[in-house]
Amino acid sequence: MRVTRGLLLMLGIPAFFLLTALSTLADTTPSPASTASGATTLPGDPEKGQTLFSQNCATCHGASLEGGIGPALNPIEKLPGVANPLDPAYLIGVITNGKTDAGKTMPPKGGNPNLTDQDVKDLAAFIIQQNRTPGGGALSPGELAKRTILWVSIGIIAMVFITYLLSSYNMRWIARRAAARRK
Repeated sequence: MRVTRGLLLMLGIPAFFLLTALSTLADTTPSPASTASGATTLPGDPEKGQTLFSQNCATCHGASLEGGIGPALNPIEKLPGVANPLDPAYLIGVITNGKTDAGKTMPPKGGNPNLTDQDVKDLAAFIIQQNRTPGGGALSPGELAKRTILWVSIGIIAMVFITYLLSSYNMRWIARRAAARRK
């Protein structure tokens, strides 16, 4: 079965744009401009917050804030109806009061009633500071796999397209050379 160049272009170009669009949508790392990039002061001490996070929050949110039972906190998920999920007042409110979302429940103060108001502010400061770090946090294994598959697919499609173009050019060259020898 002979594949025409038009058919290959008709399928290859939309596939390339679709995969490129998917890669753009898969990029969930917030840009430094979209986060609170230094405009607000931290509500507490991020170093104390890091210690508190590892003791109280890492079980659900991961040691590197990558998520697990609870959502990823670096990069923090953009939530519907929340203008800035890194707003100190919003974070303090969620940590203090807990949150129920999609059937998952975070208990108030992460289930540790001994956390003081200052501890909650320190935790919020740690989360904000980690999200200000260039590049965000490490990708989760699932996200890394999705992005790897995407870019390998784009590479394979590009190689097949280039191979087709080169082979069709080569076949035309061979046909012209054979025709010239017959004369």
